[in-house]
Amino acid sequence: MTALTLLGATGSIGTSTLEVLAAHPREYTLYAAAAGRNVERMEEIVRAFAPRKVAMSDVGAARMLKERLQLSGLTPLPEILEGESGVCELARDPQGEYVVAAIVGAAGLKPVLEAARRGATIGLANKEALVMSGRLFFDTLKAHGAVVYPIDSEHSAIFQCLPESCQRELGACDLKGAGVRRILLTGSGGPFRNTPLEDLASVTAADAIRHPVWSMGPKISVDSATMMNKGLEYIEARYLFNATPEEMEIVIHPQSVVHSMVSFIDGAVLAQLGRPDMKTPIARALAYPERIAATVDPLDFTALSGLSFMAPDFRRYPCLRLAIEASLTGQGATTALNAANEVAVAAFLEGRICYPDIYATVETVLSELPSLKAESLEEILDCDRQARESAGKALGARKAC
Repeated sequence: MTALTLLGATGSIGTSTLEVLAAHPREYTLYAAAAGRNVERMEEIVRAFAPRKVAMSDVGAARMLKERLQLSGLTPLPEILEGESGVCELARDPQGEYVVAAIVGAAGLKPVLEAARRGATIGLANKEALVMSGRLFFDTLKAHGAVVYPIDSEHSAIFQCLPESCQRELGACDLKGAGVRRILLTGSGGPFRNTPLEDLASVTAADAIRHPVWSMGPKISVDSATMMNKGLEYIEARYLFNATPEEMEIVIHPQSVVHSMVSFIDGAVLAQLGRPDMKTPIARALAYPERIAATVDPLDFTALSGLSFMAPDFRRYPCLRLAIEASLTGQGATTALNAANEVAVAAFLEGRICYPDIYATVETVLSELPSLKAESLEEILDCDRQARESAGKALGARKAC
């Protein structure tokens, strides 16, 4: 039985992971779970899966959870850790042999590096870990014998389409030697794919999080609308598969049935297809090289009305262009890009800025911080801090929407 530590247990990836675990109680057990501040959901997880350890990054939430569990009379009680240090301590615990890293945003960076340093097997759903520290992350994996498998649906699809020689050498793939011509990274185009450009200034946060295909959290849904999410995935894919810009291409695919493709030099293109359900890539990452049931129905090809593909329009998705350009500049630029975007998206979700201000804020930060050094963890975190401060100032100069 594999003991699993789940970082980001109360989010959408965490929920899907727990559904996969519940379907395989003889193969997997939840050793530990970490979350931010969702006490109610974490209490449900504790009751259903009985983890031995729990961590809440919000100290008040951790204490509230402990109080609620004690008052309920639940026994045995899990050990409850507090704050960022508690989440990192949980990630370091070697008894959780498999770590699913699903904490959204920059907050997931330190815990996943802690898991890597103790040689864990990691299912990576936190793309920011590579956007902010791609080379450092893979150097840490190599130094400590840790292993990573991608959980993002697109990166899982690419992983499944690549030959085993590449699957076993993530971070150092020889794509050319494997006969790969290009990685085709697909994206739905989000809820505003057909919205007139002149109407984008008036779209609301409620409009943005109403994704036409996927069920995701608010922040990722907004990133899907701007296609910043695809830009971050582009950066992640370059690190995961050691891909040059010439070996990468982004394609809009509204139906989200083809999760990504790999084109080979002999003219063949391999694609991974499936329903838009995160349980499929989670199950693949957990069981690799085997496959296990993920409680996901197979595609009914006779029910498909058609599959369409198109190139992204950078006038509609300027954040995507910024992300691609940042990947060419270096780790400092991608770290600043991610930090500025997190600040801007939070402001948009709170109704403090308009939708186009997300792009404008990120662009301003990148122009003000063009050459930040980000090699060590300390430099990466300092770059992140400077970008957030710059984004805050840029937002302060904007009028409320």
